[in-house]
Amino acid sequence: MNVKSWLFTLLMLLPTPMHAQGYANLGGSAEGFEIPQPGHKFEFPRDHGPHPAFRIEWWYLTANLTGEDERDYGIQWTLFRSALKPTEVEGWQSPQLWMGHAAITTPETHYFAERLSRGGIGQAGAKAEPFEAWIDEWYMRGPDLSALSLSASGAEFAYDLTLNAQGPFVFHGDDGYSVKSADGQASYYYSQPFYEIDGVLQLPDGDVAVTGQGWLDREWSSQPLAADQSGWDWFSLSFDSGDKLMAFRLRGERRDFTAATWISADGTATPLPDGSTSFSPLYTAEVAGRDVPVQWRVSLPDKNLDIEVSAITPDAWMATRFEYWEGPVKVSGSHTGRGYLEMTGY
Repeated sequence: MNVKSWLFTLLMLLPTPMHAQGYANLGGSAEGFEIPQPGHKFEFPRDHGPHPAFRIEWWYLTANLTGEDERDYGIQWTLFRSALKPTEVEGWQSPQLWMGHAAITTPETHYFAERLSRGGIGQAGAKAEPFEAWIDEWYMRGPDLSALSLSASGAEFAYDLTLNAQGPFVFHGDDGYSVKSADGQASYYYSQPFYEIDGVLQLPDGDVAVTGQGWLDREWSSQPLAADQSGWDWFSLSFDSGDKLMAFRLRGERRDFTAATWISADGTATPLPDGSTSFSPLYTAEVAGRDVPVQWRVSLPDKNLDIEVSAITPDAWMATRFEYWEGPVKVSGSHTGRGYLEMTGY
């Protein structure tokens, strides 16, 4: 939204005492910014780049990897853009603000790092052609989104990976117009969930060569949540059959709102409306002093799907400016596979 993370707006636009009040403020006014509308015609490569007239945007890559040591790993690389005003200027007066998150999750440990930058000074940004998204020395770049190089590092980790897309882009909701609430809040949202990946993870115990699959989410909006929504649970799952599922639950005071996209192995996308997918926590762990559901039952009757989704490493907590859970998962039940889970507001 992976519903991808609306964290950065809170970080940059709200005063510090409000941070602990949760994510409901993302339903606040977006006066002066553009609002997503149905019928948007995506244009590539233009839409791979930034949209400064909108308040919130991200380039969000997660990957499930297997090492030469036959162990499972997960990585995250995310660049968030948020705007104070719907314009862009060069220099320190730029209203565009940037934040990067990177992580490696091993079967035992979760490593993460965070970077912050003002726009307009070259320290962080994104461009469509040739494609590049960067903050400091972290980068995601290539001629376009079909072939990418990816790099990031923290105090105890680093990775350098190569990504090659083996399938088409997937547009969520109504041809990329993704509704997030019964009140009609929405975003523009598409994914590239078909990356094949190889490269090297650098960890305290040494380098590990890895291969696996990656999933990139591109999303932008200005008022993504309803006023009563305080957090979400987002799943990106790749099944051994070749099919995939993106599904989310936005938790509200009045009611939850759900949506999903079933992605066939050939890339055909079927949008699934509110209420079609059910999410039930099965096991809750104490993570960073919070009760976080790290095992779920997810069912989708239209696709005969009834699965358990379990965290590989329950302690995959992102203790960044706005804290959240993000990590790799394994899938069992009617379908088997692996994927990623993001949870906010706990």
